[in-house]
Amino acid sequence: MQESESVSSLSDQAIETHGLTKRFNNFTAVDHVDLSVRRGEIYGFLGPNGAGKTTAIRMLCTLLTPTSGTASVDGYDIVKQGNDVRKRIGLVSEKMIMYPRLTALENLMFFGRLYRIDRNTLQKKSEELLEMVKLTPFKDKLVGGFSSGMRQRVNVIRAILHDPDILFLDEPTTGLDPQSTRFVRDLVKDLKQRGHTIVLTTHIMEEADELSDRVCIIDHGKIMAVDTPQALKDRYNTKSLLDVFLELTGRELRDSADGRISMRAPMGRM
Repeated sequence: MQESESVSSLSDQAIETHGLTKRFNNFTAVDHVDLSVRRGEIYGFLGPNGAGKTTAIRMLCTLLTPTSGTASVDGYDIVKQGNDVRKRIGLVSEKMIMYPRLTALENLMFFGRLYRIDRNTLQKKSEELLEMVKLTPFKDKLVGGFSSGMRQRVNVIRAILHDPDILFLDEPTTGLDPQSTRFVRDLVKDLKQRGHTIVLTTHIMEEADELSDRVCIIDHGKIMAVDTPQALKDRYNTKSLLDVFLELTGRELRDSADGRISMRAPMGRM
């Protein structure tokens, strides 16, 4: 066994951070965060706007370099072994990553080739995944004409084409109708049963309560609480995870505006 293969099997933790910190000039977005995500669990990572969760996720996905501290994903250091990390993760971001002028199958084939999956294997895997999310009848239709729920289903399976150990799901049901929301939530549960470790960010407390094995609440760059949803509700004597969230993060609004205006068309507009 090669050394790079043995590293990832040493720990029962899929993700570990120690003192993970990210500063932007004088602003500390993530402040000495210690967290651990167990293999095979759904880990709800929750926080208000600007709490630091997106910055933390971007560091774990190797899209940002930490100011200080360390983190490992599947046993690999996010700074020193970034290529190994990227091979083992899948990211479903709030902004859907796909090309509207390609069909569903063409999108999967394009992104699968980026992982150097051979064409025959990729074709078979793509068609199996499209069947799994009930999109086989639409596989040759342009994604730009899909409903938001259909696009999100393609977005999810795009992220698992290379069979990653760890999935980061960023607001996977935002803007979806009830039927699509139910389907995606059930899909997340199915992905866990298939052996994936999942880090889930969501503003929907009902969703976090239903799906998460454990919940981590972050605010102002610091971890406020980590436990099972039921244990957190018991601790704060409530039946609502939303009440726990508001107790820890406050009820004040988190409005912000940076004054910039984007002149680009939204993703997916033809």
